[in-house]
Amino acid sequence: MAALSPVSDPLAPLVELPGVADAVARARDALVAVHNHPVNRRGWAATAAEASLRAARASAALDGARLDPALGAGDGDDADHTVTDPVLAGAVRVAEESGRMLAVWRTSPLQALARLHVVAAADLVADDRRDAELGRPANSAGVSARLSLLADLVTGGTAVPAPVLVAVVHGELLALSPFPSANGVVARAAARLTAVAAGLDPKALAVPEVGHLRRAEEYRKAAAGFAAGTHEGLTTWLLHCCAQWEAGAREGLSIADARQ
Repeated sequence: MAALSPVSDPLAPLVELPGVADAVARARDALVAVHNHPVNRRGWAATAAEASLRAARASAALDGARLDPALGAGDGDDADHTVTDPVLAGAVRVAEESGRMLAVWRTSPLQALARLHVVAAADLVADDRRDAELGRPANSAGVSARLSLLADLVTGGTAVPAPVLVAVVHGELLALSPFPSANGVVARAAARLTAVAAGLDPKALAVPEVGHLRRAEEYRKAAAGFAAGTHEGLTTWLLHCCAQWEAGAREGLSIADARQ
């Protein structure tokens, strides 16, 4: 996406793109249904835990991880011991860390991003490069400016519907790739945090990452379109993301149904 402009609510024009308002409404309705599921009215924490694990697996797979079949539903606290792929291990750690990062994300998103990268990339960086790379975005004026603007948006600089903000956070971090590694895992984790913080998925019950993985080619093409910043590219990305939140809501419902 072209660098966001520091004007009054720079994201407002995105809501007027063709089909976006309807896609936003469908995503919201689908997520309301997940949160209203009888199982989730009291026992939502178990659904959220399973959703988080499925999100980690799908996110890692999008970045080429080899998924360990031993890591599945019900692994709980033993999950770390079954993970062998370094990307998947990082994604699982990010999922665990995200639950503790919500307050930081709401007030200091750049600090949260740095922490997410530290845990995501811990197994991807050589020991002699850890201090120089982990949690450190590229030392570029352009990257710094865009990250700062993104942080402003996350902390109240826009009034667009939550699905639009979530998609922008996701797409902008993919486009920027600010860290030396694990940018995809970090971007998708940041999108989840934004969805919780903005009230789209306040209990983190959906798994949009599964939808992105099932449509991986579409996902990558749509992300490239967002990065290009054209009206068509932005529209395609927003519609794709909203559709995957719908798909993620269906995944969340399937988790809840299995627990009845």
